[in-house]
Amino acid sequence: MKRRQFLNAATALAAGGSLLAVPAQAQQAQDPTGFGPAMPEPFGFETVAALAQERSARVYVQPISQLEGSFANLNYDQYRGIRFRREHDPLAQNPDFRIDLLSPGSIFYEPVQINLVRGGITRPIPFDPALLEFDERYFPDGGDVTTIGNMGWSGFRMRTPLNRPGVMDEFIVFQGASYFRAVARGTLYGLSARGLAIKTGSPDGEEFPLFTDFWIVEPEPGAQSVRIYAILDSRSVAAAFQFDVTPGAVTMVRTRVALFPRVDLRETGLAPLTSMFWFSPASRRVVDDYRPACHDSDGLQMQTGANQALWRGLMSPRNLQISSFVDRDPRGFGLVQRARDFETYQDAEAMYHLRPSAWIEPEGSWGEGEVRLIEIPVENEFNDNIVSYWLPAATIPRGERTEFRYRLSFGALPPSSLPLAKVRQVRSGRSVNVETTRSYVIDFDLGLFRETLPNFQVTASAGRVVHAYLKPLPDQDVLRLAFEFEPGRIQLSELQAVLTTPEGLALSETWLTRWTA
Repeated sequence: MKRRQFLNAATALAAGGSLLAVPAQAQQAQDPTGFGPAMPEPFGFETVAALAQERSARVYVQPISQLEGSFANLNYDQYRGIRFRREHDPLAQNPDFRIDLLSPGSIFYEPVQINLVRGGITRPIPFDPALLEFDERYFPDGGDVTTIGNMGWSGFRMRTPLNRPGVMDEFIVFQGASYFRAVARGTLYGLSARGLAIKTGSPDGEEFPLFTDFWIVEPEPGAQSVRIYAILDSRSVAAAFQFDVTPGAVTMVRTRVALFPRVDLRETGLAPLTSMFWFSPASRRVVDDYRPACHDSDGLQMQTGANQALWRGLMSPRNLQISSFVDRDPRGFGLVQRARDFETYQDAEAMYHLRPSAWIEPEGSWGEGEVRLIEIPVENEFNDNIVSYWLPAATIPRGERTEFRYRLSFGALPPSSLPLAKVRQVRSGRSVNVETTRSYVIDFDLGLFRETLPNFQVTASAGRVVHAYLKPLPDQDVLRLAFEFEPGRIQLSELQAVLTTPEGLALSETWLTRWTA
């Protein structure tokens, strides 16, 4: 899937996603409000969990729409030319939240069933092309919607007065497999979250689960949050999700998931994030580009169960790289866009300095496992190539219900709970003295070190660190740690650096990177 296609299709004037087909008779049985027939039972998370558990007992069949009429064979521009008619918004009378239903077509061919929960009662919203308008530049006949086959909606996005009173800005979109993205006030769409990551980076090939069903609970007037339920399905597992989404200066997505595995789950990542990193001053490889940097995220930030702060700068490697950070009960981790000024990127179109960061805070005990980082080679900015998630050490057993909860926040930067100096920027390049030596420059916040310089530690798992020194740069408000790395004949080395007290206590987060030949 082309990244630029995916991102623009999900955020432009029209969009589409993953869904479950609605039988024709259900479409014919609509009531005057445009919804399908009401279901009588009260609706909640356990209702969704029971449906997911029931589904896990059946053989998985991937739902696929037969795209017909004006929805077939669409290119990117044609797909953008299909828009949801806002007057048909199921929440049109709600002062705080709105819904846009997203059309099938283009790369979005998996049907999703969308439902509205009103007063504890759920009503399906069947796919209906009459709720869409077609741009006459691409559909001069007004759109051929006489046949719709088994198509469903491809997803949805939600709106709220996020940035200005009275203006309904979109703040979250669910579309495509189990992907969803959110923005906070003053940010633009960037990285994505996912329901689960199954066998990501595996030589056997990745398994992409789908959100097949959604239930959107109509918020009460004056509510600050909206609740969304979902069923995820795949060959390996069915799952029930609950998302409590609170948009704002930080958009919080409080998440509950109940897993019902069809098989023993050994390579299944929880709370996965997907982003793009092409190049930065620390990792350019062979890039001929006017911009100093190009990425949606520039690092993996972690706070371990032992309360250690780690910063792993991202790379665009020559070969697939998998890094594991073993931990127990992590306090938080996420993909972060730390450089937040326009000058870092000089991109007036993509506006990378406005892309949000995403931060995961587990609730309850997650036990032993690892934060896994996957970096995939990429030659442009149009494909996501960075994945991070929590991988439990223990197998999640087949046939048993297993629950996890976490808070996922989208914002400019994740919250900081440790009084430690952070890595501001990293630069790297070939040494001016020895061609086989690599120079590294790490800028930490100057902060506490204006009067007295700290100690520091720089280590390498292989090779040799030489000529390390500290230099304060008051005008830039940074403390620069510089060193050179002599790899010799090795093929790989893990480097790390940290500012310390004389006794060895950390005064900064620990910077990490991987060098490869």
